[in-house]
Amino acid sequence: MAKLTFYGATGTVTGSRFHLEMDGKNMLIDCGIFQGPKKIRLKNWEKFPVPPSIFDHVLLTHAHIDHSGYLPKFVREGFNGSIISTHATAELSRVMLRDSAHIQEEDAKWANKKGFSKHKPALPLYTKEDAENTIPLFQPLHYGDHFSLSENTRVKLHDSGHILGASLIDIKTSKNGSSRKILFSGDLGRPEIPVLKDPDQVYNVDYLILESTYGNRLHNNSDAIKDLVNVINKSMERGGSLVIPAFSVGRTQTLLYLLRQLEEEKKIPVIPVYVDSPMAIKALEVFDAHIHDFDLFARMQKMQGKDIFRPGNLHICKTKEESIKINKKKSGIIIISASGMVTGGRIVHHMAQRLPDAKNTILLIGYQAEGTRGRTIQEKKETVKIHGQEVPINARVEMIDGFSGHADYNEMLAWLMAFNKPPKKVFLVHGELEASQSLAEKIKQTYSWEVVVPQFGESFELE
Repeated sequence: MAKLTFYGATGTVTGSRFHLEMDGKNMLIDCGIFQGPKKIRLKNWEKFPVPPSIFDHVLLTHAHIDHSGYLPKFVREGFNGSIISTHATAELSRVMLRDSAHIQEEDAKWANKKGFSKHKPALPLYTKEDAENTIPLFQPLHYGDHFSLSENTRVKLHDSGHILGASLIDIKTSKNGSSRKILFSGDLGRPEIPVLKDPDQVYNVDYLILESTYGNRLHNNSDAIKDLVNVINKSMERGGSLVIPAFSVGRTQTLLYLLRQLEEEKKIPVIPVYVDSPMAIKALEVFDAHIHDFDLFARMQKMQGKDIFRPGNLHICKTKEESIKINKKKSGIIIISASGMVTGGRIVHHMAQRLPDAKNTILLIGYQAEGTRGRTIQEKKETVKIHGQEVPINARVEMIDGFSGHADYNEMLAWLMAFNKPPKKVFLVHGELEASQSLAEKIKQTYSWEVVVPQFGESFELE
């Protein structure tokens, strides 16, 4: 018997944390932070429901901060087991956790300096020291490798196609001629995303924990690359700048890849592109070291000697001073900066600078969670709160969802179609409640499977 308890990503997209007890072991699948409305973000500061010291392993699906970003606090509060992930996820997590800790400390300093925090003094969720204490705990695997949890239970990682190194976590127990397989999807990717391979297919699944971010939505069927060309060219014609909030890992690299390709095809001019995210810059080095995880077309271009992530007029902004200098460039540039939902980092300062000017364009290319600044901008409200001030949203706001790393509900149903037997139970997580409930109904209607949308803290026995 195994027991699964949900301590995050229930009724919300973020805060991925699932407690699995089996074979006398305690595992946490993902260890992410909550993002979005304040009432959800406050969960990051709560005491974890069970002592972190009891856990033997954290199994990490991928490096995005809503799946990995709680690790330093988890370690500080007593976790001292191993963190199992792919090699690429381990390397990207080193980059992201250090950067996250730096942002936590900088945001606390800024809040104290400006006095807009209710806490005196404002404190970081965790520090750079906490991040450094976390990094040695990683024990990376290659896709397809087996990791033995016990004599009867093994873990295997499959490519989920979401970002570099992202995994489906496959946990199988075999005993007395029978077996049980539990599969955690993490974030399920999409077919034919530039650079990445398509999601792997897994068989003989008994219990599936599946994301539902786009459980009630389909990606726009329009040509996303054509839409990107139009947005870029029109924004340059208006004489302003184009600001793109993008996750440092995955989305930024995809954008750079496409900008370089579109320049080569003469579909856009060679425009100064400013990548203002130290984490994205370090992540590029990880991407270059993991060419074997790219799709065939990207590998072919690398073989031809192309620097596939470098547009013709690329500016890398490593320092704070280089970031500030971008403010002097009032038009004719593209700024790519993190975070993708405008929750923190340098993009917040660029938004404060560029949102009030109607000549500028803000391009949103990923999911914007409820309660984030990105969602406020997406909804084209009159203002958005940045550093305690209401900033007017006068810039043109464009949205392209064709570059999303999340499968929509049709893509998820198609992936499920290949299962060779019905799972005993499907648990839907990583979705706002309406999205999860909508996908649950679609799975029930299409396949007649048992589907559960769990609540925070709810536990289930897995036979």
